[in-house]
Amino acid sequence: MEKIKIGDACELINGFAFKSENYVDAGIRVIRIANVQKGYIEDNTPVFYPADSEGLDKYMLEENDLLMSLTGNVGRVAILQKEMLPAALNQRVACLRLKTDKISKGYLFHILNSNFFEQKCIQSSNGVAQKNMSTEWLKEFSIPVYPEEQQNEIATILDYLRDIIDKRKQKLYKLDELIKARFVELFGDPIINSENLPTMPMTEVCEIIDGDRGKNYPTAEEFSDDGYCLFLNAKNVTASGFNFDNCMFVSKEKDEALRKGKLSRGDVVLTTRGTLGNLAFYTNEVPFENVRINSGMVILRMKQDVVDEVYFIEQFKLQLDDIKEKIASGSAQPQLPISTMNKIQVLVPNIDRQREFANFTKQVDKSKVIEQYK
Repeated sequence: MEKIKIGDACELINGFAFKSENYVDAGIRVIRIANVQKGYIEDNTPVFYPADSEGLDKYMLEENDLLMSLTGNVGRVAILQKEMLPAALNQRVACLRLKTDKISKGYLFHILNSNFFEQKCIQSSNGVAQKNMSTEWLKEFSIPVYPEEQQNEIATILDYLRDIIDKRKQKLYKLDELIKARFVELFGDPIINSENLPTMPMTEVCEIIDGDRGKNYPTAEEFSDDGYCLFLNAKNVTASGFNFDNCMFVSKEKDEALRKGKLSRGDVVLTTRGTLGNLAFYTNEVPFENVRINSGMVILRMKQDVVDEVYFIEQFKLQLDDIKEKIASGSAQPQLPISTMNKIQVLVPNIDRQREFANFTKQVDKSKVIEQYK
């Protein structure tokens, strides 16, 4: 089968190092790494550069340009829509602009938006704390060249499937919004405490348990793909809860040698470094009996007569952006240390009202599960 290198199929354009102190309220939209998500451009918090800035011509983007993240979550691909123009490319984001008629744009997008390609990008990248992908590697990556009719057929089928997935995501989003609306209806805005409810510091509504980082901490050789005790890492705790696609385990002997960080049913896991604020609830439905946490997360063990776990999780989600802005520390890699969690105020209404809300949330979650498996 004929193949073509990305560097032969596309012109690769690197971004400009825009200075944040020069951002303005309107002008040229700056497309940053955070905007490039898997398959779409996220534009919730746009930033702009003065429209009369000089020297930006070669960084200006065009409608339907294909953009790719080169740092952090490498290999994410999205297409720029007309409504976001005029826009310019920030550093560590690449623009792939087709320069051949051998490949159609729709076909190229679906090839590069595949999980297979994203994993290849991750494997090729350097860096431990933060991945960095080379455009030189990208130029050398080859993709298969099918006849034009077959490329269009592939793109059409994948467009159809993508549309179905997007509609499902929209339904799930609306269910999440329903939970948020119900919380505000019952308890008000937790950031400003609009209902003047009693509050307590986060450190007083739950026990906060760190992982074991002592001399018995597992070495790389002591981790395996299966075993007695699941050892949670950052990839296992996402914005939507636990994800067990990639797991690592330690033996029973190693588990027993550790003193801290063991989960009990009903615990909540919170990520505290890098990607802050992801929460996962260790219920009886989680299919692992022995679980410990890695670094970069803590266990929250709620005081049962003070705060309901489901209620706490939904309140924390509503407060998260404010928490990140006011409390989280660390510039290169944001952190939320236990020592600063006492600054987070938790609304503590009557526990029965909390449980009423928790029951409502669980019913909505059942609807989400049904929607996901239709």
